[in-house]
Amino acid sequence: MTKDRRNEIISQINELITELAYDNSLFNLTADEPVSHPIEMLTIKECMQLVHGLSEHSIRKLVYQNKIKHIRAGEGKRGKILIYKDDLINYIRG
Repeated sequence: MTKDRRNEIISQINELITELAYDNSLFNLTADEPVSHPIEMLTIKECMQLVHGLSEHSIRKLVYQNKIKHIRAGEGKRGKILIYKDDLINYIRG
């Protein structure tokens, strides 16, 4: 699988997760209730680019310690780790 194809798949997964997160029928929400903003998910490398000075090892450690919210897209150890951008930023800010 090429890097471009992998990034395309991750982008599609992110879009689907965002759709599911804001599907009002899943949560019995009315149309009048506001939706704050779309959920942004980052790969570990994107997290490293966002937060300079934070290594891949440090980010993985935060994930394994459940200090930042994340999901695994795929099965087992080969699944891509996607991290909630807001949670990462909130964790870094303290």
